[in-house]
Amino acid sequence: MREQAQQHAEQARATMEEKRDEHRGGLTGWVAQRAAQWDLSGQDETALQRQKFAWNLLVDYWFRMEIDGWENIPEPPALLVGIHSGAPFVWDAWTVGLQWWRHFGPERTLHGTAHDALMAIPLFGRYFRSMGVLPAAPDAIATALAEGRDVALWPGGEVDSLRPWIERDQANLAGRKGFVKMAIRAGVPIVPIATVGGADAMPVLIRGDRLSKALRLDRLLRLKVFPLAISLPWGIAPAALPQLPLPAKIRTRFLPAVELDHDPARAEDDDYVDEKYREVQDGIQQGMDALARMRALPVFA
Repeated sequence: MREQAQQHAEQARATMEEKRDEHRGGLTGWVAQRAAQWDLSGQDETALQRQKFAWNLLVDYWFRMEIDGWENIPEPPALLVGIHSGAPFVWDAWTVGLQWWRHFGPERTLHGTAHDALMAIPLFGRYFRSMGVLPAAPDAIATALAEGRDVALWPGGEVDSLRPWIERDQANLAGRKGFVKMAIRAGVPIVPIATVGGADAMPVLIRGDRLSKALRLDRLLRLKVFPLAISLPWGIAPAALPQLPLPAKIRTRFLPAVELDHDPARAEDDDYVDEKYREVQDGIQQGMDALARMRALPVFA
């Protein structure tokens, strides 16, 4: 199985290199080349130790985070799949990474993933890499899994993380099923992650699909949305502006792993892939429904 995973990782790297060669030049090419600069060195433990006091205050007091389901985490490697809110800051994703580090320490690194556009920004990208974040690209994820690393993936991307606040409790993986094929080929289980409350940190008013097309962001940066949100200190403003999060109450749960048939042929079986995709998304939705019922108030509780 390990050999099969390594072969898949090599194929994924070759495919991604071909795609990047096709997009050399221009803004798209710059983003692709910047995002391609990744490695598996993992988190910078010294930096994490220095930052942990600020993160602890944020997680424990500002977000009052509750997290459970650790018993559902299988032996490594595993592919964790969830939803997130508030791009580009996705506090409910960062808090999962910090809680994982608290629970497992440096002995078991979790590699989060981020959009190419974020990985390409000089300061953001460098910080993300120091936290062990990888670009959400098949070659990076396949290589990490083949090396026995755990990876957290949010397939819904900007469609999920920037969904309107009124849809905050809806699991939306945006119909992107590549993660199922990736897990099959890597020979790993999928652990669904349910979370609620992150959307309250930056309530999105409108997603801005048409605005993204008008600004050609869908072609230049692969961003299909350009949302407006409520944020500090701006009030109502584009969600991409630097901001302070509102004091949300974040609840997160690791759900029982979805086991897969790891025969590589299954990755080409559309019916099987659809079935497992629905199983993951439905599992996340059920977990979110359970967590949402724990709210004492509509927001911030």
